[in-house]
Amino acid sequence: MALSRSARIGALATAAASFLVVAASSAPDPGAAGIGDPYFPQLGNGGFDARHYDLDISYAPDTGRLDGRTTLTARATQNLSSFDLDLQQLEITRIEVDGRRARFNRDGDEITVTPRDTLAKGRTFTVSVTYGGIPEPLGGPIVFGSKYGWMKTADGVFVACEPNAASTWFPSSDHPADKATYDIRIKAPKGLTGVSNGRLVSTYDRGGSTYTHWRERRPMATYLATATIGKFDVRTGRTPGGTPIYVAVDPVLKNSNNVDVYAVTAAATDYWSQVFGPYPFEETGAIVDDMPEAGFSLEVQSKPAYSAVRNETTIVHELAHQWFGDSVSVAQWKDIWLNEGFATYAQWLWAEHQGTRTAHDSFLAAYNARPADAAFWQIKVADPQRDTMFASAVYQRGAMTLQALRERIGDKAFFKLLPTWTRLHRYGNADTADFVRLAERISGQQLDDLFDTWLFTTGKPTV
Repeated sequence: MALSRSARIGALATAAASFLVVAASSAPDPGAAGIGDPYFPQLGNGGFDARHYDLDISYAPDTGRLDGRTTLTARATQNLSSFDLDLQQLEITRIEVDGRRARFNRDGDEITVTPRDTLAKGRTFTVSVTYGGIPEPLGGPIVFGSKYGWMKTADGVFVACEPNAASTWFPSSDHPADKATYDIRIKAPKGLTGVSNGRLVSTYDRGGSTYTHWRERRPMATYLATATIGKFDVRTGRTPGGTPIYVAVDPVLKNSNNVDVYAVTAAATDYWSQVFGPYPFEETGAIVDDMPEAGFSLEVQSKPAYSAVRNETTIVHELAHQWFGDSVSVAQWKDIWLNEGFATYAQWLWAEHQGTRTAHDSFLAAYNARPADAAFWQIKVADPQRDTMFASAVYQRGAMTLQALRERIGDKAFFKLLPTWTRLHRYGNADTADFVRLAERISGQQLDDLFDTWLFTTGKPTV
């Protein structure tokens, strides 16, 4: 069929317009400077998906200087003209994209990288950053008023970065929604041990330095990465259930509090594997360092880091995080009760397992300990706000929520819910709405009233 001249002109105009629409929709744009978390708008980065970090760092405890080269493998999720990385404090000397030098500029903690050529959507690329300086810990009200991040010790450094301090020691997409696998290589003065995530690939001495290479094959949030360095007594083996275990204890703390870190770690790892589902990582363990300035411990992936072990329940809590927080990570930081409420409830389950107190009695003790006019009850657990995201209510009222749920739906449904949750979201991210939906599906009950009361409403609930 032939077209008339006017029809041909119209068709050409339509085709040209369509081409412009397609061209505009596929034009390269800068990646967003942040992932969109309301508590930390600039953390994480848009336009790409982090896949693997290769960290190569050298640390000199006498001067506090860190020198590093980080190579990030990522996949472009849009056509990228440029993209951002998060890096605090440290100085960058060179950036390469796919082995070719790239331009970059800095605005505070945001590094904008402009490669020589546009990165097409779906393309896998590498960005290598050479950097150095003296990392400083972060402070403020967020983590119980404590410093956190890269913290110097008497013989090295204690590295515990939740929620936003990973980018104080390596360039990254520093948000738990952008998880990746890791190779971490640590150079330290001879006689010191560098301990990190996953399994130890190699360790050797050369000249005056000790080199260690760790590999974490399972996706990990940036804040869970560590490169803790110091003098450690190391014990390795397997739990009774067969999981490899690596426990490093600062000799200064070896006999503190009479807690057998190795034995409790092994026992808790195996017990939680029965209650929460299979252990999600290749190795379990602990890093116990003498760091009195850090009044906290952290669920570092595969090896929780303890500034000191004060009691058995601390170990139980941090190991429960390997399922709730590490394997299943928050979608946004406002969902933090999915980490802390669950790990606190695990402490109640451990006491029940040990025969010392039922979870019901732990619930009543926590509930009755706080009068109705206490500030504790004014925190909205499902959205506690940035500076109070680790308030005690997130832990304790979060745990109360789970006990209230357990008593509503019964033990059979409740203890089916926990391993189903960890299986469905294994190595991924989830939010409160996901948990509510799953609880309703497994129990066959409508539970909006329960969750509204305990998570989304302030004030002391009536029980």
